[in-house]
Amino acid sequence: MRFLTAIVLTWITATTSALALNVPADGGLNLPRAVTPIMERITEFHTLLLWIIVPITLFVMALLVWCMWRYNSKNNPVPSKSSHNTLLEVVWTALPVVILIAISVFSFPLLYYQEEIPDADFTIKATGNQWNWTYEYPDQGAMEYLSIMVPEADLQPGQHRNLSVDYPLVVPVDAVVRLQVTATDVIHNFAMPAFGTKIDAIPGRINESWFQVTEEGTFYGQCSELCGLGHAFMPIEVHVVSQDVFDAWIAAEPGTDESNAVIAAYEAARNTRLAQLD
Repeated sequence: MRFLTAIVLTWITATTSALALNVPADGGLNLPRAVTPIMERITEFHTLLLWIIVPITLFVMALLVWCMWRYNSKNNPVPSKSSHNTLLEVVWTALPVVILIAISVFSFPLLYYQEEIPDADFTIKATGNQWNWTYEYPDQGAMEYLSIMVPEADLQPGQHRNLSVDYPLVVPVDAVVRLQVTATDVIHNFAMPAFGTKIDAIPGRINESWFQVTEEGTFYGQCSELCGLGHAFMPIEVHVVSQDVFDAWIAAEPGTDESNAVIAAYEAARNTRLAQLD
């Protein structure tokens, strides 16, 4: 019993630590922690679907078990010759339709909420390449810069394998960001699970989405389209900071060592504050 308790506590600790760091964890459970209004609604919809799916699954499983027991050759040596039952056929046709209509009542408003972009504070353009991302902040007049995964051999303390990049995205907390996504070669996909954002990057076309992160921190995503040999090695790293830190980062020119130094100083100060609170 003590051994089982230790295993459970270890799993809970590892999962909780991973959620705190906003990175995936072995044996992790449930969706990533929501940090945007969109992801909060997605999580609520996901929970609603679980309450619908679980009873359906249990009901179908019970029917299968009952049919296997009641109508096997031993318990039912003379099978029925019936081929139709009008009432049953109406029920098993109409009931799924009613369930789908009930689901649509909640899903259509969520889709509309995701697609209807509110008045944005600024725009970020993300371009997928084989195999990295190019970012641009046109409203701030910032030149585009390349964001490449940090090789495993070059990882520094606090960085994560296949997730950390050399020059990350940076956005201010609570800002409404219009996200424009395209590609230069093949189809990629800009996916940030904690934001509830997942949108294809298609060559010659600009797709749009939006997000509003409500808490500071570092969040990770990846390309979610099979885009070739290096598909697994084009992560997305987003730092959500205060407005004054964001302004300083822009002034230092994104995609430079100077801008990274601004974020590093902010992260060090934030980690110190969090340690003091603990």
